[in-house]
Amino acid sequence: WPKAWAAFRMAKEVWAEDAAEDAKAKHQSEMVFPIGASNDGFAQYFSGKSYLAPLSTAQVGIYNVTFEPGCRNNWHIHHAAKGGGQILVCVAGRGYYQEWGKAPLELHPGDVVNIPPEVKHWHGAAPDCWFSHLAVEVPGEGTSNEWCEPVPEETYKELR
Repeated sequence: WPKAWAAFRMAKEVWAEDAAEDAKAKHQSEMVFPIGASNDGFAQYFSGKSYLAPLSTAQVGIYNVTFEPGCRNNWHIHHAAKGGGQILVCVAGRGYYQEWGKAPLELHPGDVVNIPPEVKHWHGAAPDCWFSHLAVEVPGEGTSNEWCEPVPEETYKELR
């Protein structure tokens, strides 16, 4: 019996991995942009797993950011002396955007969020759904990002 239970547990893990890959493939089929590679360079600023696909880095930075269900980035601020900010163009799935001190907004494909510089905010997937958006870096002078605290689990769990 111990060996049978061990084999059963291993089979459950394999099926779970297959289901996750199927969900990722289904999400990819819902949009024209690639999901991209694991977003390891910014992983410390995310709760959960995200992916990054640079679409343009020449004139304006445009990146397809994909969030697995439940993944979101930390609160953060796009600073700029002049110009700057960020634009999110939602392309697949369901997610959220929230500015500090305001109620979260549910996001769907086709939604566009204009984020002025100096606004503390976060964005990411709904707890039960994959989500992708194009992140457009608005050109400016003296631009930088300040990463802040994670979105508290209690706050995030209130979203559905």
